[in-house]
Amino acid sequence: MHRFTLGVEEEFQIVDPATGELRSHVSELLVSGAPMLGDQIKRELHQSIVEVGTRICADVPELRQEIFRIRRELSAAAERVGLAVAAAGTHPFSDWKDQVLSPGDRYDSIVEELQQLARSLLIFGLHVHVAVPDRNTMIDLMNEVRYFLPHLLALSASSPFWMGRDTGLKSYRTTVFRRFPRTGVPDHFGSWSEYENYVQLLVDLKCIDDAKKIWWDVRPHPTFGTLEFRVCDVPTRPETAVMLGALVQAIIVKLHRLRARNLGFRLYRRALIEENKWRAARWGIDGKLIDFGKRAEVPMRALALELLEFIDDVVDELGSRDAVEYVHTVLREGTSADRQLAVHRSTGDLRAVVRHLVEETRAGVEREGVH
Repeated sequence: MHRFTLGVEEEFQIVDPATGELRSHVSELLVSGAPMLGDQIKRELHQSIVEVGTRICADVPELRQEIFRIRRELSAAAERVGLAVAAAGTHPFSDWKDQVLSPGDRYDSIVEELQQLARSLLIFGLHVHVAVPDRNTMIDLMNEVRYFLPHLLALSASSPFWMGRDTGLKSYRTTVFRRFPRTGVPDHFGSWSEYENYVQLLVDLKCIDDAKKIWWDVRPHPTFGTLEFRVCDVPTRPETAVMLGALVQAIIVKLHRLRARNLGFRLYRRALIEENKWRAARWGIDGKLIDFGKRAEVPMRALALELLEFIDDVVDELGSRDAVEYVHTVLREGTSADRQLAVHRSTGDLRAVVRHLVEETRAGVEREGVH
């Protein structure tokens, strides 16, 4: 049987522990973190962002160990050079205009092409990769899995603030990224070759130089042989990151099982899924998504429980029941966006929100490393 191995990439904010401001000090952090994290730590377009990626994990328990270990090492590496790291989809108050961009041909070409869109893209996401058996299956699964993208976004929402303002959205990151070309929910593709022809057409017409410049919410990764989910805000708590990885893997495995039994999952139009994605970005878990089959609005909280039911028959085999059950904690305690807003309501201070983020980003990971 195919092993649906998985991995997660997370983008973290580099902040000043005293002021809470973003700091463009990724070079110091890379030097400090390299001995422990090696090539698992790297720079991004903005020097106030650091990206880390897990190794390829056989299962969710291994993924959990990796996510916790990396956060532990990253927090320690930041402390050694007088910095801190925080996980949230946007920084509560720092301005993109004050950030230093990373040098290098790849970044230069992105900025040259996308101009202010690239400079203002000060956002932080979580990407989940799941290996799938073959290319045609990958396209079939991508078509079906689009339906669940709003659910994953709602559960991960962690970006209510932008440049010092409460945006009124739970995931403002989503709307910042929407300005980029070739983003959002992908269209339906009839086969791998149809997708390949699309990519080749864009390359031939000099729209892109390779498939890496297609930034959909879920995409076939150009080199890893994985289906890559890019819809999520980076969640503040490590447990939520593990939960999202576990949910994605379980959804893929469940859809794959259904296909093997000739029970395809119903396909929905991109425009309808985008409606649900907007609702997820705006209200998070407190909103309602549309059930297109019933033509009715359904509370996201009810849909989260429905999702757990949908994957229930595969999670024990995958060893991920504990991880996906964390959905109940999210529904009870709120998403990161909900908790950030609560801190801001009680203090009126966005610096207090950053302190909360720094604390919660590493909460529990030190204890995990002890045994």
